[in-house]
This record gives sequence, C-alpha cells and structure tokens, in this order.
Amino acid sequence: MAPFNTPDVALDGFKERPESLSVQGDRLYIGTSTGNLHVYTFGEDPEHPAELLETKKSLCRRSIDQVAFIKDVNSLAILSEAQVTLFPHPNYSPPTPLVKTKGALCFAIHTGVEYLTADVTVPSSPGTPGKGKGVPAVVTKLAAGCRRRIVLYSWKDGEPQEAQEFTLAHSPRAMTFVNAVTLCWGHTPTDYCITSVVTAATIDANTPMPTASSSGSIGTMGMGAFSGLGGYMTLGLGAKAKPCVASLSDDEALIAKDNNGLIVGADGKSPRSEHIDWPAPPDEIALIKPYIFSVLPPGSVPTSQVDGSPATSPATFVASPVVEIRSSISLSPVQTMPFPPIPSTSSATTATHTVRLLTPSPSYKSPLFVVSTPIDRTAAANAGSAIWRFRMKPWNQQIDELVETGAYTEALALLNSLDAALVADKERRQRQVRALQAVDNFRNAKYDDAINAFLDLDINPAKVVALYPESISGRLAVAPDDWIPMFGGPVPKKPEPVTIPEVAPSTSSPTLGERPGTPKSVESPPRAPTPQGSIRGVLKTGLESIVAAAKDDDVASIRSVRRPPKPDNFHRSIEVLMRYLSDRRPKIAGALAHFNIASTQSHEMPILSATSKEDLLGLPNAPLSALTPEELVRFAQIVDTALFKSYLLVRPGLLGPLCRVGWCEVSEVEELLRERQKFQEMIYLYNGRKMHGKALGLLRQLSEKEVDMRDKLMPTVNYLQRLGPEHLDQIFEHSKWVFEQDHDIAFEIFTSEEAELPKEPVADFLEHLDPAICARYIEYLISERGEVSREFHDRLAELYLRMTVAAKKRADDESRKKMYEKLLHFIDTTEHYSADRLFGLLPSEDLFEAKAILLGRLGRHDSALEVYVYRLQDFLKAEEYCKRVYQPSSPTANVFLTLLRTYLLPGPSAPSAAELLSPALELISRHSPRLDPVATLQLLPPLVTAQDVRAFLLEALRAPLFDTRVVRGVSKAREEQVARRLMVLQSKRVRITDTRICPQCHKRLGGSVIAVHAPHGEVTHYQCREAFARKLKESRA
Repeated sequence: MAPFNTPDVALDGFKERPESLSVQGDRLYIGTSTGNLHVYTFGEDPEHPAELLETKKSLCRRSIDQVAFIKDVNSLAILSEAQVTLFPHPNYSPPTPLVKTKGALCFAIHTGVEYLTADVTVPSSPGTPGKGKGVPAVVTKLAAGCRRRIVLYSWKDGEPQEAQEFTLAHSPRAMTFVNAVTLCWGHTPTDYCITSVVTAATIDANTPMPTASSSGSIGTMGMGAFSGLGGYMTLGLGAKAKPCVASLSDDEALIAKDNNGLIVGADGKSPRSEHIDWPAPPDEIALIKPYIFSVLPPGSVPTSQVDGSPATSPATFVASPVVEIRSSISLSPVQTMPFPPIPSTSSATTATHTVRLLTPSPSYKSPLFVVSTPIDRTAAANAGSAIWRFRMKPWNQQIDELVETGAYTEALALLNSLDAALVADKERRQRQVRALQAVDNFRNAKYDDAINAFLDLDINPAKVVALYPESISGRLAVAPDDWIPMFGGPVPKKPEPVTIPEVAPSTSSPTLGERPGTPKSVESPPRAPTPQGSIRGVLKTGLESIVAAAKDDDVASIRSVRRPPKPDNFHRSIEVLMRYLSDRRPKIAGALAHFNIASTQSHEMPILSATSKEDLLGLPNAPLSALTPEELVRFAQIVDTALFKSYLLVRPGLLGPLCRVGWCEVSEVEELLRERQKFQEMIYLYNGRKMHGKALGLLRQLSEKEVDMRDKLMPTVNYLQRLGPEHLDQIFEHSKWVFEQDHDIAFEIFTSEEAELPKEPVADFLEHLDPAICARYIEYLISERGEVSREFHDRLAELYLRMTVAAKKRADDESRKKMYEKLLHFIDTTEHYSADRLFGLLPSEDLFEAKAILLGRLGRHDSALEVYVYRLQDFLKAEEYCKRVYQPSSPTANVFLTLLRTYLLPGPSAPSAAELLSPALELISRHSPRLDPVATLQLLPPLVTAQDVRAFLLEALRAPLFDTRVVRGVSKAREEQVARRLMVLQSKRVRITDTRICPQCHKRLGGSVIAVHAPHGEVTHYQCREAFARKLKESRA
C-alpha cells in the first residue's frame, strides 16, 4: 500500500540554491543560500505548479538555514547568521532579532493548548478535556539550540513571556519537541539527549542496542565513501553528517543512530522494542503523521525493495537517492521510490541528483516538499533545482488499500490514530477492520485472539461457525478464499499466472537466487524484506556463499533429527470455538427470556434448515439486546448446533445435556449420531425437540437386537410413560406393537404415575385392543386410584358380562367360569353401578345368580329369593342371602319370613311342595328368633305335626317368660347387695382429738388433712399416706 501519490513537481527551474522550506496553509516559503525569501502559493491540483507571490531580496545577509511560521505571533522565524529573527507577516519588517539566540545552530517550535491556574500551568494532552483544569491558553514555544545551551522563547495567546536558558555540555545541532515540556536533541549523529524545560535537567537518550548486526553497513564506511559523486551542490553527501531527530507523537521521538532508527520517550528510555533498520544511515528524516520520510544515499537500497521494480530484476542497488516512507505506528516500510522518479526502463548506474528534505518535521501535515538538484554543475546552472510535492492519499483510500493487501493490523492502527472527524463512520470501519483482522488471525492459527475479537464485536455466530470445516459448520461452510468477503472485506483478486523463464543448467557456484535453502528470485514477493543493515550480506558470492549454504544444510539436517511435534490446530480451534459458543449460549438464552421464549419451545419455532445459508450469514453483527426474537432464535439454533457437533468430535461424553434441552438442529446432527452409534443421545435429542415419533421408531429398531423380552420392551414402555396427554395418539400408536409382544409389560404404560392420561380414551383404546385388558385397566383404576364414578363401574360390569357371554358362545367353560365369578363378586361387593341398567342387559335364560344379586340390589328380595329357590334350587345361598340383608327394625327384618313364604307358598315355576318342606323346616329350626311366631305358624301346612316344630314352639313359648323372671330376680338381688354395702360403710367412724398422733411422722394431727387406711382405720397426715401404706404392706408380707 502506497499512502502517497506519485510526487509531482510543484516548482521547476529554481535557479537559486534552496536551503530551507516552510509551509503555512497554501503558502510555500523558500529560503536560499543568498539570503533571499521566495513566497509561492500552491493548490491541490497537481497540474498547476506553484505560483510566485513575492520575493524578498536580501532579507538576510547570509544563507537562510531554517525557516518556520509562528501563527501565534503571525511571524516568520528565520535562522540566519547563527541567530533567530522574527519577521512579521506580511511586510516582514521591522525584524525582531531574538538576541539570546546568538550562536544558534537549529531551532524547534511547539504550539499547544495549556490550562492556566493561579500557580501552575498544565500542558494539554490528546483526548484529555480541559474541564476543571483552569483557563485554556494557546502557548507557542520556540527552542533555539545554541552553542552549549538552549534558549526557550514562549508566547501565551500572542503575549511574549520571559525567555529561559538551559546550559548544556554539548551544542545541539538538531532538535525537536517530544512534548510541550521536553526536548530531544542531538549533538553528533550518534549522541542524543533529553532536556526538560520544567526542571532544566538533561539526560542522555538511553536506547537499547539493536539486535541486528550492522558491521558491514554503509554507516561504518563513513560518508566520504561517496564523495566522488559530488558536484558543486552535493550538500548531503560531501558535507559533514548531521544528527537526525523527528517527533513521532506527544511522548515519542525518533533518532537516527548509524543505520538504526530508535524511539525514545520523554524519560530518555525506549518505550518500544521495535526499531527501524535502514540499509544505510539516512541523510535526513521528516514526519508527516503518521509516516516517517527518510532520504537514503545512492547505492544503499537493493532494487528489489523499490516499489514497481520487476520481480526478475537482478540483485543490484539503486544508483540514485531513495525516499523511503515508513509507518510511524508499525515502523514497517510502506513506500520506497528512487528520487527523482525515473522511468522503469531507465538503467542509470550513477546518481544524477542530490535530494534534500528541507521541510521541518513539526509541520506534521501533508504535503511534504523535497528538493532535487542535478549533481552536474552545468545541468544545475541551466535547469536549476526542482521542488517536488508529496501529497497524501485520502485516509479512506489508504485504509481501503491496506485492507486490500491484508495489512489489517496496520489499517487498524492507522484508524485508531486518526481523529473521528477525518474518517467518515470511523467506529463502523474500526469494527469492520477488527473483524477482518480476526479472520486473518484465525487463518494463521491465532484462534484465541480471533475468538476474543468476535466476542467483542458481537459477530454473527453463523459467520464464526462458517470458518470451520463442514463437519462443524455443515451447510454454512465457506471456502477460505471467501472468508474475507463474508466479513465485509474486498473480494480477493485471482493471482495472475507467473511464467518462470527456463534457465540453462550451470555447474557454477550458487548465486543469491539459486543457493540451497533460498527461494529463487522469481518466487520471491515483489517486496523483499529489508536487509539487516549490511550490504555485504546481500553481496555474498563465491566461496563465502557456498560455505554458508553448506552450513545451512548441516543445520537443517540437525534440525530434522529433533523435529518438534506438529501442533494439532484442528482440535485447538474446536476448543476455542467451544469457548465462544459457551459464552454466547447463556447470553442468547437470557435475551430470549426477555421475550418469554425458552428452549422448551424449540419445537414450535421454524427449523434452521428452512432458512437459506445467505440469510443466516446475513444476520446482523449487533448486540443481542438489539436483535428481534426471530434473529435471536436463529442465533440460538446456530450456536447449539455447532456446539453439539463440537462436543461430538472432542467431548462426546458431554452430549447428554445438549440433547435434552436446547435449540440444536436435529436434521444436521442425527446422521452424525447414527454413524457413531450414539443412539441414547439420539433419543434424548428427539425427546427434547418433541420428535417422539422418531424416538419411538428408533427404540423399536433397537429392540430387535435384544433377546430378553423385558430388555426389549422396557425402553419403549419407559419412554411412553413419560409422554403426557397431549401425545395420546402417539402413545396409542406405538403401544400396539408392545401389546403384541407382551400384554403385562405393555399394560405398565398406562399404570405409570409419571403422567396422568385421560381415563376414558385409554379405556376405549384398550377395549378396542382386548376387552380383558380394558377390564384390567378399570380394575386398576378402582382398586389403586380409588375410582368411584358410576360410568367406569357400569363399564366394568358390562365388560364382565360380555366376556362371560362370549366365552359361553365359544364353549370356553374355564374363561366363562372365571369371568362370571368376577361379575358376581363385583356386583355383590360394590354399589357404584346402575343395577337396573345391568339387569336389563342380562340374558333371560342364563346367569340367574347374577339376576338374584341385582334383584336384591333393586330391593326386590322376594324375586331374588325365588331365583335362588326356584331357578337355582340353592337353598344354602338363599339362606346366606337372607343373612347378608337381614337388619332388625328395618325393611329387611322379615326377609327370613319371606324366604319361608317362598318355601311354603311356591309359585307355578317352583319345584314340588314336598321338596321345599324340608329346607323350610330347617330354616324354622335354625332361625326361629328372626321369625315371627304367629306368621310362621300360619304358613305351616296342616300336615306338619307339632313334633316337627317342637323346638320352634318351645322357643317361642318359653323364651319370653323365662327371660322376664330372671332379669327381675337378678336386678332385685343386685339392689339389695349395694344397699347392704353402703350401710356398712356408713357405720364406720374415726375420732380425731388434739392428742391423736400420726403413726408415720409421730406428730399431732390437729386440723391437718388426714387419710384413713383400711382395713383397721389407721389415721395419718395426707402427705404421709403413701409412706405409711408401704409400711403396712411390708408388715403384712
């Protein structure tokens, strides 16, 4: 990326010798060696050169060595004749010499805002507001480096302040402000110092030794090595070298030591570990924020490092001076060009011009002007000097070019260094470049840095997942070439095919591009790495090159023995992805909770596969709080699906919780689980997404592998038991095959307490399968669940009845007997059914015992007894029936008499009277107390003798008289006994006198509460009664 446009000629044919330049707005001030001042105006259009406004002849008697404009006092500061003088603009008269600057060698200017209080001045700092610090004032400082001293002049809001002097051990020859109160200056090309204008303290710049060796650099040869190139204006090459210093920021300055550029801070120490390594010591340096300009001498820069040089150019050096531009942020070179610019077809072998940077570094702003002068005297006299202008490209264009070349770190650093007013939508561009930088880090296996950036930027999870292979990302997978466009970067250009020229085989020693271990020149990038300050390293040939190559081979062979293990980047990237997804998952769940959406509702939402890949990648990169519920649901589905696949690859044992609850897309993971035979996890997954049909189908497939019936069916039974009434149809559908295998195991589906199923639909389903199973289910409801509803009791009785009749039809006597017994027991022991309804369902010529029980339930005891006696002829059951229903003083008190009447007064369908007389007489003998004597005697037929009923008659006649007499006699005796005992007790007395003593404690009884002891009437105190009673008991024993 070239941040500056191709330099254009702002002024050509300048016949005088320019010694200094200064820019103020659209004005260009040129100071010459004869003391003249030329003022030009220039515009932005490179097609229009600068126009001369005025010329001040002999403004100074001698050369103008340095010129600068001080806006605060609207004057030009000019260094001439070793003194600084102020010339007011625009008339430049009268001049004001700064008398204390006699012997000045250089000067530096700093302008800034300071906050003034009563007793202290606080310098401003970027980004620090002045609120609460005091009154702001514009302060301009001019520091002049004189012989072994520094003189400081200052103006506050245009008002001059008292000058200050600082005595030094050396004379500054180049100077710049590090910040408002600190100066960095050099007195030799390798010695620099830091001076504080507040404390007047001066310290040496303490810079670390560069790591790269520069033993063979041009700096060790001396500047006189190129003296043969000089003409009458060879200022930089034949003159004595000067120190080079430039201010980088408010706390950093750049100094040049030999061919190294070092950064120093206000404390004299280096705040950075990086440094600049030039091929040779620069002639001059200057700063146009944020770029460092340096002029490198002819013959010091390889042609491979020059922008636009062909990739196949031989390893030669540029014969002309080279202007190198570096980023002050990264210190890396961004643009290199020979100067003055020459056509690419030109092949000059010697320098034809001298190049000088006469623009002082405090200007900071574009453009920068460079003076080129022909070395040849005749050419210089005829053509004069040319002043070239470097114009910086717009910031947006620079950033775009950096992004296109993949220099995301540099683009981000450039963005961070710029004010928001200079870049449109700075925050958005920062986020975009950070995202591209994160993608680049991901590509280079810096997974943690990439994921941290994705988290900070709230990147759409679909884009993050798309960076992974298809085993993780599925249909979201994006080819690596499309990663940058996916994140909003430029579409990469397809590389043009490179034609490699055929080279004849040679037996000569390997050259730079052909030696072992070194790529050929055609394979090297257009911009080679900067040489480590040594020309000798570039010019290695012959024996030295061969020895180096052999050494490299030896080292390579040794290294091949102990080769470190190759890092497992794939699994490392998966671990980092899991960290990212685990961070997003709870936050997305929290955002969904604000909309009352939970993961248990995942089956109600549209599936992820219903959304196209483009729509998913097009979801916004925004905080979760700014997303709609639909977008949050998509994020949750993407995150859970990717997390599921990640766990499946590296931590399969932790899949369970993700299967049970979450937003995982089933269609993308079910086949992966099937391939790995993770059937239990598949069932959890289906269950969590309410895909019960698939889960039950899988359980049926798995059951085919089992031999034991319980092992085969219980997984399906357990699953069905957990389903609620909303899935009743699926329960019925998938329980059928279980019933086909085993009724008892299948019946457990409907007896579980995990889910309460509606009883009536279940009973209908079971009755459709088998009435016996339905009857068993209703029995379970009545016995275990306490069901008392008439509907289920009626249904159970009807089931018993139908199964009894059906068993009789198919001549299955065992089943008929079993069902009929259940029916009889049921109707005889419960009352929660409709007896009349069931009675109407009974067949007319069968099930007479059931009829008898139901007739009894209906209160028709005579009919019930007729059934027992006439139809069943079971006299014992008839008698048992009477025992069950008999209740004295109730409507059933005469039930035994009814039975006797049934015996003795038979109907038309009854057996013969002779057959019924015997059970009737037995009934009279056994239950005479429950029979009315008169009614019984009236029912007896005339042929029955008194002897047949003698026991009944005796019982009837004797029982009342005997009972009355005995009761009367016993009562009278009891009353007399009680009266005699009372009389005896009333006749006993104890006399208490004043002299009577308690036999226990031997104290006088007096008026105390007493106790009388039986049987002899001993008298003690009440509290002594227990002790005396024990004493009596012991004495009697």
